Amino acid sequence: MSGADVIETVYPTGARGALRWLWLAAAVVAADQLTKWLAAHYLPYATPVPLTPFLDLTLVHNTGAAFSFLSTASGWQRWLFTGLAAGVSGVIVAWLRRLPAQARWQAAALALVLGGALGNLIDRVVHGYVVDFIDFHYLQWHFPAFNVADSAITVGAALLVVDLLRTGNR
Repeated sequence: MSGADVIETVYPTGARGALRWLWLAAAVVAADQLTKWLAAHYLPYATPVPLTPFLDLTLVHNTGAAFSFLSTASGWQRWLFTGLAAGVSGVIVAWLRRLPAQARWQAAALALVLGGALGNLIDRVVHGYVVDFIDFHYLQWHFPAFNVADSAITVGAALLVVDLLRTGNR
């Protein structure tokens, strides 16, 4: 068996193409962790720093999930969300491995979701909460604070929907 045959057995042809998108997940994790570190070191906690009339930087710690879901629970939610993020990340890597190289939109979308999940997973393991700092608002209405990882997950999910609509049931 040649070296190429061994590689083909471990990583089928399509897998090598889709796994190359892992650089995007790594870039999301790096950008997410850098911006969270900057926010944690330079922003006062829970004190808005206005950037525009509708955007503030406001450092908050989210012990829950999206929109602070379960943030008032007694602490067990940290491990639930840690396990979910780890499990979803494993599923995404397996999904990427099976994608054909030409499924670029889907691979990019999955890499964005993976990077976002890993960025927030790191926070949960290291701090016990997720660092959020981007605060959109209009008059008295505030969208829940979020971060780069949350943005990547949202964009990745939207790209998955667009790709599904674009390609149909393929």
